[in-house]
Amino acid sequence: MKIRHILPVLASAGFIFATYTVINGSQPMPVAAAVVEPASAPFKAFIAGSGIIEAQSQNIAIGTPLSGIVSTVLVSVGEKIKSGAPLFFLDNRESRSALEIKTADLSKALAEVNVAQANLNESLSLNQLAEAITDKRAISGEELLKRRNAVLTAKARLESAKAAVEQAEASLGEVETTLERLVVRAPVDSEVLQVNLRPGEFAQAGTSNTPLLLLGDLDQLHVRVDIDENDAWRFDKNSKAVAYLRGNRDFKFDLQLAYIEPFVVPKKSLTGDSTERVDTRVLQALYSFNQGQRPIYVGQQMDVFIEAQEFATDNGNSNPPQTGG
Repeated sequence: MKIRHILPVLASAGFIFATYTVINGSQPMPVAAAVVEPASAPFKAFIAGSGIIEAQSQNIAIGTPLSGIVSTVLVSVGEKIKSGAPLFFLDNRESRSALEIKTADLSKALAEVNVAQANLNESLSLNQLAEAITDKRAISGEELLKRRNAVLTAKARLESAKAAVEQAEASLGEVETTLERLVVRAPVDSEVLQVNLRPGEFAQAGTSNTPLLLLGDLDQLHVRVDIDENDAWRFDKNSKAVAYLRGNRDFKFDLQLAYIEPFVVPKKSLTGDSTERVDTRVLQALYSFNQGQRPIYVGQQMDVFIEAQEFATDNGNSNPPQTGG
């Protein structure tokens, strides 16, 4: 009798608990508060785009014209360097050995020129003596012809020796050029942003996803703005533009247009937004700004807003502000 009374009670309690669990689990999850408030546009109509901070000279990815083992790295991150200053050396022992051989070859070629010049002088002297004999019976015509041909032969050998000197000099210059190419130098006055190689590592010539070194002129910073191709027709280079540093909208900067790259390219700079379109093309505009004493770094992102005109639609209403990028 007791079990018959307990089972319905347990069934009712299980049903009530299951109903409570389903109802409680179907409640919408609360939206997490933003870590920082996003920036808002100061214009009624605007073009929005994401921007990447880069050096005035653009970010210069340094490679190497020749592959080899790195022997010495002369610069460190944050160091300011002048144009032409050496950045790193590749192992040059093989080229230095070749330089010694080519130097010896040049010395030998120069000596051969001296020998050929001496033989020519001797042949000229003997020929002059033969030509000076007035009595033609004292020397045969065959002997006179031999001496004349000896002069021509000596001249040819001298020209050949001089050509060998030029060839040796060219070979020596080739080795000297190779030695110079084993020293990678800074192309412009800049600051070292990244160093991705160490002594003893192998530096591969050609293109690479990771540059050996990254340089940039940080005296003036630029922000590269991606303008969605759908908004490109609304862009006016004379319009006002402002930027907010990603993560702190209190860092506001007035922008001055530096130049536009008038070639629309596939979008590469991604912000990580889940709603971001990655299959679009963008027009890239570069703006300069005065960073003052604020901590700004190359590679940081900015939220950029460019003032745009409002255009009326067919029904008389103006287009809503676009939020491309």
